[in-house]
Amino acid sequence: MEDINRIKLVLIEKKRTSKWLSEQMGVNPSTVSKWCTNISQPDIASLLKIADLLEVDIKELIVREYKAYLLSQI
Repeated sequence: MEDINRIKLVLIEKKRTSKWLSEQMGVNPSTVSKWCTNISQPDIASLLKIADLLEVDIKELIVREYKAYLLSQI
């Protein structure tokens, strides 16, 4: 299965844990684990909140969009 989001990678880049994210989001840690492993995806509102919490553009959380953005900058 193709990865759809980069949540796990951005958490690592920001030196944050999935436990921290689950506490900030008010969701079960298993929910964040599923997002990080691309078993399930957060809804748009949750994705926006994650981007705000991690202080990144939402594009950095979405693989296809982020790759296209990077390629357009070359």
